[in-house]
Amino acid sequence: MMDELELLKQDWQKKEAHLPQLTYDEIYKMIWKKSSSIVKWIFYISIIEFALPHLLYLIPSVKSNLDIYSQLGLSNVILVVTILQYLVVFYFIYQFYVRYKEISVLDSAKQLTTNILKTRKTVKHYVFFSLSMVLLTFALLIVGVYLSDNVLEIFNLIGKIEMVSEEKVKFAFMLGLAIFGVLFTAIFGGIYFLLYGLLTRKLRHNHRELQKLEV
Repeated sequence: MMDELELLKQDWQKKEAHLPQLTYDEIYKMIWKKSSSIVKWIFYISIIEFALPHLLYLIPSVKSNLDIYSQLGLSNVILVVTILQYLVVFYFIYQFYVRYKEISVLDSAKQLTTNILKTRKTVKHYVFFSLSMVLLTFALLIVGVYLSDNVLEIFNLIGKIEMVSEEKVKFAFMLGLAIFGVLFTAIFGGIYFLLYGLLTRKLRHNHRELQKLEV
């Protein structure tokens, strides 16, 4: 039995000797190309993610639903929040672009490692910000319903609900918005995890491979 194992081992060693051996530079270039492609896709996805909701606004039903903000007296607040959101999102998209351009001209494993870590950190901050904005939107709607004096009129419920006080209706809407907001944020979190999480995990794998090269 031992003789057979030794023969197999010797045979494998002979085959291994004929396999092409990659050099340090070749392995680095492979990791560099994969990392550059990943960061490019992160940049592209962030642009698509920003543009897609604005295309939905062209749908009449979606556009009409946005009137709820003005009816709840939130127009000015939403305007300020939207402007700040655009500025921050543009900043993150620019950062992804910078990371991609940097990674395209790197010539050392150390610089590539640093850039990968920066990109992963930027993605984490971007995801956290995006999910926070979703929660903030629902929080503003809840506050708007709470401060409103004509909830029944706004939601076209006059004459449709009897023997129920407006305070109970407001509480029901606030509770519904809170539950839906958490669920909606969780769904968005799952989507972000699939999109950005998959890409950052690949970057983490590349980072580990680079660390092995440096050993």
